[in-house]
Amino acid sequence: MNFKKDTQIAVIGLGYVGLPLALAFSRLYKTIGYDVNPMRINNLEQGADETLEVSSEDLASADLLSFTSELDGLNDSDIYVITVPTPIDNYNRPDLNPLISASKAVGSVLTKGNIVIYESTVYPGATEEICVPELEKQSGLKAIKDFSYGYSPERINPGDKINRLESIIKLTSGSCPKARKEIDYLYQSIVPAGTHSCESVRVAEAAKVIENTQRDINIALMNELTVLFDKLDLDVNDVLDAASTKWNFLDFRPGLVGGHCIGVDPYYLTHKSQEIGFHPEIILAGRRINDSMASYVTSKFIGQLLQRKIDLTVGKVLLLGFTFKENCPDIRNTKVNDIVFELEKLNISFDVYDPFVDPQEAHNLYGLEMCSELKESHYDGVIVAVCHEGFKDMGVAGVRRLLKPHGIIYDLKAVFDKNEVDFRI
Repeated sequence: MNFKKDTQIAVIGLGYVGLPLALAFSRLYKTIGYDVNPMRINNLEQGADETLEVSSEDLASADLLSFTSELDGLNDSDIYVITVPTPIDNYNRPDLNPLISASKAVGSVLTKGNIVIYESTVYPGATEEICVPELEKQSGLKAIKDFSYGYSPERINPGDKINRLESIIKLTSGSCPKARKEIDYLYQSIVPAGTHSCESVRVAEAAKVIENTQRDINIALMNELTVLFDKLDLDVNDVLDAASTKWNFLDFRPGLVGGHCIGVDPYYLTHKSQEIGFHPEIILAGRRINDSMASYVTSKFIGQLLQRKIDLTVGKVLLLGFTFKENCPDIRNTKVNDIVFELEKLNISFDVYDPFVDPQEAHNLYGLEMCSELKESHYDGVIVAVCHEGFKDMGVAGVRRLLKPHGIIYDLKAVFDKNEVDFRI
């Protein structure tokens, strides 16, 4: 296939991954962004991106980019790129329903000569075992013979304005040598940082899923050290600052590990591992440690309040931040909600404040009522749970003004100097 300006690319799913990708493609090719949510389409057509990944100016200047929530709008597309979420269910098992639905949708409009590329994070083998059969079933076509497919995993870092799609090397792969070459060329045309062509689709899938698994395990070690050093009356951040002066020390920091990548991807790999009869010990141990941190944090916080003889039956605490990471409105799989759960179990009254969060979304996903306004001298304790720039700008003095005279600050993200807060992770 010769990729020209009239080559039509359809991007399926317009979230944190799909929208920046659609914008990048549209600088060279006619691009259609598809999403099942008509409201999302309407907002984008009005130039508003609630994920804050793309500016209204960028949307306005994208002459080759259009949006639709209708499958018929994808007709005549040459390339389909699927970027839907791949979450886990309540039992930490992969939920492939969005991926299967997207595959069925694309299969219904697929024609001979088309290319289908998946960017959603999956376990090794999922593209060819789960997705391609759906494409074949819906289209009546045969993979490789009638259409090509590939896998090029997303590496988007929500809220990061420096490491963007264009500046991160892109992994590519294809169903056959010809498709591998074409897909690699396609991404080379929009990613100045370059590409790495993988030997197979399964290699690309595996490479992606271990990227976040490695981070998860490293953070788990830091979290375990946090608990250990707390018992030794040592500040873990002081220890890490000292250790990181060595050239080959990996400077990971402890904390809550949520979001739709690091807190999810390892479960995709362990699912596949167990499916073939292999029990991954280190990966699951890392997950157990990281998933337990909210309980540890809450226990330590409550212990400090009790030491101050604060009556928790009438007291009130504040969580500053609810998103899964700083300067980003994404609340999917946020582990701050685990602290909320722990506080609810203890019948402790609390507020949650985060200017990045859509209150309606928080209510829909978690049944949580967000606090809309901070009150001075109102709280017995504050947990700084997310390192938003706005919270940094408040400074310790600003946070202190929210507290009653004997209130405490627990700084989970080491936002402030340790000598200015009561304790930190």
